[in-house]
Amino acid sequence: MSTRYTAAKSRPTFTFDADLEMKDASAAIGADAAWQVASAAKVLDVGTGLFCGKCIIDVSAIEIATGNESYTFIIQGSSSATFASDIVILAMLPVGDGSTLGTQYGSSGVDVDDTAGRYVLPFQNERNDIYYRYIRGWTDVEGTVATGVTFTAFVAKD
Repeated sequence: MSTRYTAAKSRPTFTFDADLEMKDASAAIGADAAWQVASAAKVLDVGTGLFCGKCIIDVSAIEIATGNESYTFIIQGSSSATFASDIVILAMLPVGDGSTLGTQYGSSGVDVDDTAGRYVLPFQNERNDIYYRYIRGWTDVEGTVATGVTFTAFVAKD
């Protein structure tokens, strides 16, 4: 006799801190852009030591109507508060049309279209033994995009 267990889905919760907000929902992103809060680029100073966190990305709308759209959420680091130089990628999360993502990432077999919802992107400010004090969000947009992706984002410390 076998017993079947059904686990209820639980959405992880994170504490929102306005100082750690990376992007507000003021506008959809339809082209490559840095994330903004109140129409200004948002850069966080995470200090000179190791910072481990999660970027919580709540997508309210995502356009994949043409079937070739993809959006890559990127956490960048820099030793420059203005991101004038020394910029690296600390983490990235591609979302969009499933078949497009599958092709972009080496015929990986991905075929599920992404939808509105919560995405969690873990990251740390260290890369190759270098700590990047400043972080920001960036969206790389590919495909035939009319409206783009609308989302909010904030950082939660691990």
